[in-house]
Amino acid sequence: MARSRITPEREAELYAAVLDLLGEVGYDALTMDAVATRTKSSKATLYRQWGSKPELVVRALRSNKPVAFEEIDTGSLRGDFHAMVAATDDCQLEKDSALMRGLAQAIHGNPDLHQAMRELLIAPELTGLDAMLRRAVERGEVREGHPALPYVVHMTVGAFVARLLIEDVPPDRAFLSDYVDAVVLPALGL
Repeated sequence: MARSRITPEREAELYAAVLDLLGEVGYDALTMDAVATRTKSSKATLYRQWGSKPELVVRALRSNKPVAFEEIDTGSLRGDFHAMVAATDDCQLEKDSALMRGLAQAIHGNPDLHQAMRELLIAPELTGLDAMLRRAVERGEVREGHPALPYVVHMTVGAFVARLLIEDVPPDRAFLSDYVDAVVLPALGL
């Protein structure tokens, strides 16, 4: 697919508009027409640049991440997890949680969205998390082959889902920091 030249500033504006629309109307009601209108772009430009609605939405979500996991290396696994938590603010966590809840429902009827999320959002995060855990093993913090290693991602995703489901409040930095210290690190033997 040929990509047009869009400045980073314009791309950031487009992504912000997509996320605003997504929050307002949800995934299913979000249309490329609405994005084009909101951003004063042509649909042809949007399709040429992103190819599809799922790719545009997921790239907008990805652009919203303050830091990539693979960029975090504080020298300790605890430090890395706490740096991940500190990299965003509570307001952003609340917005992200709401968007992800809506997308979780939309995935069931949209295999293209599911594939885009796995390839463009989840896979890079898994790669970054795997790198963090591998460094912890290499430093001797976590025993190689520890049975909890394959489940760290499940534990971290679980924190987001469970907090809202059980307590009816989105996760915040204080909760996530406590969760890392009380659940994730002890599960890894730390």
